[in-house]
Amino acid sequence: MITLISGTNRPGSNTRKVTRIIEGIYRDLRVPTHVIDLLDLPPALFLPEAYATKPPAFAPFAQAVLDASGLVVVTPEYNGSMPGVLKLFIDHLKFPESFESRPVCFVGHAAGMWGALRSVEQLQAIFGYRNAFLFGKRVFVPGIGQALNAAGQFNDPDIRERLRDQADGFVTFVEKLRGAALRAA
Repeated sequence: MITLISGTNRPGSNTRKVTRIIEGIYRDLRVPTHVIDLLDLPPALFLPEAYATKPPAFAPFAQAVLDASGLVVVTPEYNGSMPGVLKLFIDHLKFPESFESRPVCFVGHAAGMWGALRSVEQLQAIFGYRNAFLFGKRVFVPGIGQALNAAGQFNDPDIRERLRDQADGFVTFVEKLRGAALRAA
């Protein structure tokens, strides 16, 4: 199973819209997915005492990462970086097993012309430090406000095609690393 992480807790975010599109692409590829939407994180995770004792409501989020054959992190760029909630989420996951030898790929989007390049590069450094297997084909979506239409779909079909190419390559990457097929017959 591929687990998609929708990397912000902003209500009505473009990140969630992009994550839905990616989820549909994996469905078209017949690959099961699970979505972790950081909007759904338990409020107790934001309390200082959560570092010492994880709230029980966080357990399904942590388990979804541990159960994933591969992770797709979808991140916006906020002030030249990833959202703080995404870093908080990463910091609360079990070390080292959450990312150790786990295949990970990245999709970034931003209002600006670089499409969250900074966010993705920062995440690559974090996941690299945690010994994840980084998939090299990243997708960046610049000008996200104009890239999505009112229906939450991309105006330019090339963006969806790049995401499909990434997903297809990532599935092959995960299958080779894990030695097991992900695609349903």
